Amino acid sequence: MSTPLVSATLPVIAADGAKADLLLVAPSSMPTGLLYWLPAMGVAAKHYLPLAEALAARGIAVVLHEWRGIGSSDQRAGRHNDWAYRELLQTDLPAGIAVARERFADLPCWLGGHSLGGQLGSLYASLHPGEHAGIALVASGSPYWRRFRQAYLVGLSYVLAPWLARLIGYLPGRRIGFGGNEARSVIADWARSGRTGRYAAAGVPMDFEARLSELDLPVLALRLRDDWLGPEASLTWLLGKMSRVHAKQEVLTPQDLDGTSADHFAWMKSPEAVATRMARWMVAAVKADTRSAAAS
Repeated sequence: MSTPLVSATLPVIAADGAKADLLLVAPSSMPTGLLYWLPAMGVAAKHYLPLAEALAARGIAVVLHEWRGIGSSDQRAGRHNDWAYRELLQTDLPAGIAVARERFADLPCWLGGHSLGGQLGSLYASLHPGEHAGIALVASGSPYWRRFRQAYLVGLSYVLAPWLARLIGYLPGRRIGFGGNEARSVIADWARSGRTGRYAAAGVPMDFEARLSELDLPVLALRLRDDWLGPEASLTWLLGKMSRVHAKQEVLTPQDLDGTSADHFAWMKSPEAVATRMARWMVAAVKADTRSAAAS
């Protein structure tokens, strides 16, 4: 028998007035935990509903974040409307997480993310140590160009993408087949980390590299075997920045995904294996914390 689920749309208004809708999927009975999920660059929240439903069927409440400029967001990138990692990390994410926590105040909250979502989730956790139970990364890793097989082509993209975004006023991702229509300052921050291998955000004075090195959380890192956008070397570079985290790594193959290609996006069509591993890891962490609390 399938687990009854509940779903809802949660409106959120950021401090600067930007609006978007979060998507909630949860089991009808008391969830074991809460996952706040961050999409990949240019991917609307609604595309992760199959993942959220699979997790909810396993007892995990999921709130899907909507990036500024994408999907239900009332913002659109353009020459006269720009934002950067600063707004994503310091304005939008705090507003969204606050709304989710109001709904599930007593549950442990994990951050999870796909691709860039996993990177930004890690950065956010490093700025707010102690607020989250752990981080789940799927098809994620540092964009550092030297960590890719097609290194020089990837490196060239970090030069051309910001140039194109400045020329047009935004990156026309829908036209060029990469991401969504992205704000030029988001692309500038993303490309900088791709060129240098280090995280920084314009207008944010924090030393992300130092913050990441101090982060002490459980991390689940799921890599797709045939994912050229998230190769092992890229994930290793990201995890290497978080030297104190307790990282569990797993690799998914087409056999794990019911024959679906084990690449950067195809897993979203068959998310059961990803959901199973994430839920198992989260539930085990809750049980371990309960045993620890009882022993003390």
